[in-house]
Amino acid sequence: MASKNDIIVGLDIGTTKICAIVGQLAENGKINVLGMGKAASAGGVSRGMVANIRKAEIAIREAVEEAQRQSQVAIKNVFVGIAGHHIRSMQHRGTLSRRNSFEEIKQEELDKLEQEMQYLALEPGVEILHVLPQDYRIDDEDGVKDPVGRMGVRVECNYHIITGQTAAARHIFEAVKRAGLEVADLIVEPYASASAVLSQAEMDAGVALIDIGGGTTDICVFEDGSIRHTAIISIGGDRITKDLKEAFGILPEQAEIVKVNYGSCYPTESMKNEVVVVPGLPGRKSKEISRFAIAQVIQARMEDIIERINFEIEVSTMKNRLAGGIVLTGGGSSLANITQLVSYHTGMEVHIGTPGQRLGKGMVDEVRNPMFATGIGLVLRGFESTARFDVPENTPLVREAAKPKTETPEVVVEAPHETEPQKPGGIFGRKWTGNFGGKLMNDFKTWMKDGEDFTNES
Repeated sequence: MASKNDIIVGLDIGTTKICAIVGQLAENGKINVLGMGKAASAGGVSRGMVANIRKAEIAIREAVEEAQRQSQVAIKNVFVGIAGHHIRSMQHRGTLSRRNSFEEIKQEELDKLEQEMQYLALEPGVEILHVLPQDYRIDDEDGVKDPVGRMGVRVECNYHIITGQTAAARHIFEAVKRAGLEVADLIVEPYASASAVLSQAEMDAGVALIDIGGGTTDICVFEDGSIRHTAIISIGGDRITKDLKEAFGILPEQAEIVKVNYGSCYPTESMKNEVVVVPGLPGRKSKEISRFAIAQVIQARMEDIIERINFEIEVSTMKNRLAGGIVLTGGGSSLANITQLVSYHTGMEVHIGTPGQRLGKGMVDEVRNPMFATGIGLVLRGFESTARFDVPENTPLVREAAKPKTETPEVVVEAPHETEPQKPGGIFGRKWTGNFGGKLMNDFKTWMKDGEDFTNES
């Protein structure tokens, strides 16, 4: 996975937190994390989508500034995740008829076939985010993975196409732009998470990745090395927190602490003798809450989420062919006994996936936690993208040499990006083809020129 741009920044805009991760490509293909910054979303994001642009902008600035301080890299562009219930996937078959069957099939021909998928008829307000080839058919031969260099007259390809709402993408663009950054690419979050936690062997065998985040639960189903189904459920860990708050009449902050430190997906008899003491409001008594009751509330909500997960796996028609079972990741996967509960209700083998296998030496060990799977995945997908397209580089910060050593080095302040002239070839100065949300990027450029803005924020 070679790239001429060796520093990539992934920006995970989540419901509960916004996280920026600065990664550098190591010689062994792994990622060295140079810095990481995170900030509470503080109402700027709801169910995985930017709801309040101003609040999201503030949180993005805070996260990026911390990542920049740790890494000493001047962050200019970011690879951003997109999620939300509006994300959909479908299958489509493309066909290429060749005039000369004695000439080898070239990558340019496959790129052209892939680009044609961007012209599929979709409902208004929906755009294609990813066009992902699954397998090819050359004349009468099925199951071809790499047609380049082979010969044939008729080349067909099954594509997995992921779509999303244009309005949701525009809110992301605007929040990132106001924070003084450029969006290098939009990447669907479960697709990013999969690259961080799944091995090639798991994807070949067949596996369902479930990323339980703060506001959404993201699903990606793989078989024979290719993605087969993508879905996003608009329920996540924050719903469990809200359930605990309402059930026991405690503050949201207290409910989150109770969930993380004392929560479990399975109530047991021994829990009936254990209580959690929660401080009361000023002038009021503390509350004693049974751990058994806490587990009951969590179990009820998790079973609701698992039911929806099971439905999406059934819809994929792959359930009986997933030898790799289910891999859980994301912050919600840290709940005690979650693997047992998911396995019981799905009848599948379940284990926790972490991004540690894709990480080399780094300054931030915290990112090995499953809750950072999406951020690490965005960095990995970013390197894959830069191997195909030109992306402006994030470069080391420049210090003023004349400053005394006792003073804090000053950060070079970049001019606001909106004042810079647009480069040819799309809003980011590169030629976009079928993959990586290209049509959406160009449509956004047109919309920006029309002078539309977001003055009415909720």
